[in-house]
Amino acid sequence: MRRIVQAAQPQPQPSLEPEIPTPLERPRRLRRFSTMRALVAEHAVRVEDLIEPMFVVPGSGVRTEIGSMPGVYHQSVDRIVEDARAAHDLGIPGVILFGIPERKDEAASGLTDPSGPVQRAAAALKRALPELLVIADLCACEYTSHGHCGLLDANANIDNDRTLTLLAAGAVSLAAAGVDVVAPSDMMDGRVRAIRLALDARGFSETAILSYAVKYASAFYGPFREAAASTPAFGDRRTHQMDPANAREAVREALLDVAEGADIVMVKPALGYLDVVLRVRAEVNVPVAVYNTSGEYAMIKAAGAKGWIDEPRAVDEILVSCKRAGADMIITYFARAAAARR
Repeated sequence: MRRIVQAAQPQPQPSLEPEIPTPLERPRRLRRFSTMRALVAEHAVRVEDLIEPMFVVPGSGVRTEIGSMPGVYHQSVDRIVEDARAAHDLGIPGVILFGIPERKDEAASGLTDPSGPVQRAAAALKRALPELLVIADLCACEYTSHGHCGLLDANANIDNDRTLTLLAAGAVSLAAAGVDVVAPSDMMDGRVRAIRLALDARGFSETAILSYAVKYASAFYGPFREAAASTPAFGDRRTHQMDPANAREAVREALLDVAEGADIVMVKPALGYLDVVLRVRAEVNVPVAVYNTSGEYAMIKAAGAKGWIDEPRAVDEILVSCKRAGADMIITYFARAAAARR
């Protein structure tokens, strides 16, 4: 009988490619569609979170664009009312007013002037838009001839305690004009307590205080100083505004202001200090605001105009980063542009 011999079968060669395991988790499933991304978004910026800054000047019919802040204007009271109505129609709940008086002096007398631009604007806004939240910045820098945030002593140093009396009087003047919230931005020690006592004593216990509790000596205020004509005539503000290197001190400042009666505390600027926003949010039991400053605004506008960045997307990223860090509300010159996209 013939023997049949089968040819040996070739043995498979081992693969030189590593075996790729199937992923155990696939987070990308939740990123596939815009509707899914919106559904699972952890943070969102609402129109109701936004506050728009406005600059009030003497006169009537005035609407002059600020050179370093495209789209932001010096406006007289009549034009402020029109502009605030447009912002309110988009759902923006509040504005913060900064005033440029007709004249400035060493005593910052314009701060307490019942006929000052902010006082007049506040009264006009409450008549025309009673539901609009009107906040007024409270600081001497816009009203002093030297541009500093407080009254000076004989040696040209800021007199902290004498400045408290000025701020308290300014707060009462603003409250009498109809302002809902006063926002001291001077960083004088003890000013929140002085303001609260003065407001309560004059029957304005319902007027809230939004304290610039954590305001850094920052390079990001440059365009604002042009807008408010408040550049110091000499020296700088490092003796009272915070050192950018400090974060623990920020918590201390915020807690002090809450203890003195602040209803809301703020961190300023925003982008370079989101870690500070996070720390402050973890320590205080009041709402936290953040100020997206003029310098931050100017950078984005300049880069957007050059086509170097997608301005709307960049703005949305900045604003949501503020919320992600813990801010409850955002003061921003982008308020109207952001509101229009929502």
